[in-house]
Amino acid sequence: MISLGDTTYSFSDPLVLIVLAAIIFGCVVVVLLFVAVRRVGHASVISEILASQMGAMSQRVQMLSDGQQQLFGGLNSVSEAQAQQQAKTLQLMEQRLQTVSEMMNTNLNKSAHATAQSLGELQLRLKTIDKAQENITKLSGDVLSLQDILANKQTRGAFGEIQLTDIVSKALPSDSYALQHTLSNGKRADCLVRLPNPPGPIVIDSKFPLEAYEKLRGAKSDYELNEAARFMRTAVRAHIRAISEKYIIEGETADGAIMFLPSEAVYAELHANFPEVVREGFAARVWIVSPTTCMATLNTMRAILKDARMREQAGAIRKELALLYSDVDRLGTRVDNLDRHFGQAAKDLADIKISADKAGRRAKRLDNFDFEELAPDVEPQVVPLNSPD
Repeated sequence: MISLGDTTYSFSDPLVLIVLAAIIFGCVVVVLLFVAVRRVGHASVISEILASQMGAMSQRVQMLSDGQQQLFGGLNSVSEAQAQQQAKTLQLMEQRLQTVSEMMNTNLNKSAHATAQSLGELQLRLKTIDKAQENITKLSGDVLSLQDILANKQTRGAFGEIQLTDIVSKALPSDSYALQHTLSNGKRADCLVRLPNPPGPIVIDSKFPLEAYEKLRGAKSDYELNEAARFMRTAVRAHIRAISEKYIIEGETADGAIMFLPSEAVYAELHANFPEVVREGFAARVWIVSPTTCMATLNTMRAILKDARMREQAGAIRKELALLYSDVDRLGTRVDNLDRHFGQAAKDLADIKISADKAGRRAKRLDNFDFEELAPDVEPQVVPLNSPD
């Protein structure tokens, strides 16, 4: 209930309800108005913001439009530049392709020429190879023939003698040795080198223990190796003893002899694995040589022969030296005379040059001479004028 003055109203009274409803409605209206006013204020602010944003948006749209136009112009420029660059690139590529094509053609021509030349050289080399093959085939036949020769003792001895003859003929003068020389004991030596005393004539005999060497090379067991080594020692010792007994004669030959082995391999085998046999040869005054060492030994002998012949010709050499001295002395005298004549001629030439210089100077003075300067100064004659009578 509501009391107003003396009057009391009940909430159930329709009038009270109407009044309350009106009051509530008025409050609601006032609230709504307040809210509307506030919203209107916010709306004006928002509208201002929207207006400013719209202005900025329009500026940005204008800027975008300007940028689009600039971009379009740039794209056109880029498109034109790209087109020009593409044209230049195509032109450059065409030039390079043309250059590369020309280079390829040149290289292909050179390659074709080189290939043709190489084929020609290859054909020549194939011909050379064919010829070498023929020579090898022929050589193989010759090797088989050589094996057949070495298989026989007599032919093997002849092979060693021929090789010794070839070496001696190349190393010594023809009058300093004798081939197949027969000694006083009736033994025939393969070669006798006529060396002066001492040491005197020395014998070179060729020996070739091929069977022993082949057995030594073909041994496959220790037993075979020992047997081959024993056979090798026996064969070489027999050769040393034979040379020592046959070809060393006191008063006729030197006190030693040379055993020539026509194989470097056999010589190397002896010095490598049979040094005691080599020492036995030294003791028996038999020196073992190979083709190489034989050439060196013969060169030493040639020096000995040359020295001996120089001693033999010492008198003739002294005579020739005396004649040479007189010739040189005579030449010196003649050179002195010639030098004196040259000195006199040089002096005469110097005098002639002096006279020529003097004559030239006199001629020059005569050429520059001024005759007017020598004329005497004559005073002019003045003819007086006589007055008429």
